[in-house]
Amino acid sequence: MENRINISKVDPKAYEAMIGLEKYLAQSGLDKMLYELIKTRASQINGCAYCINMHTRDAVKLGETSQRLFLLNAWRETELFTEKERAVLALTEAMTLITNGHVPDDVYKNAEAYLTPNELAAVIMAVVAINGWNRIAITARMPLD
Repeated sequence: MENRINISKVDPKAYEAMIGLEKYLAQSGLDKMLYELIKTRASQINGCAYCINMHTRDAVKLGETSQRLFLLNAWRETELFTEKERAVLALTEAMTLITNGHVPDDVYKNAEAYLTPNELAAVIMAVVAINGWNRIAITARMPLD
């Protein structure tokens, strides 16, 4: 597959805007393991090999199990994920697939029940961030490292 634009080299200021969002998330208090689940699940939905590769490795480094990562795309069919994780994964999917009927009230309310307002804000911004990164990586055809 042919490589395309490298935005970080062509226009570093454009890339810095995305890094700013990552800096916010790093300081938001959002659980790092939960963030890796968000990033991996959204990347699976979007078909972003670059991000799936990166974030599954990052999750393993944080202590995530291979079993949970292997079954992440079927999380509804297992008991491996906590209720909070399930609420966040449902919100991640609804936001990532937003053209499929927007974010249903029950999905939002369930996430709201398990998250503090600050956590909910961070989760929403985390989903926004990874969907942006996915679109950059897929469009630019970023190679696996």
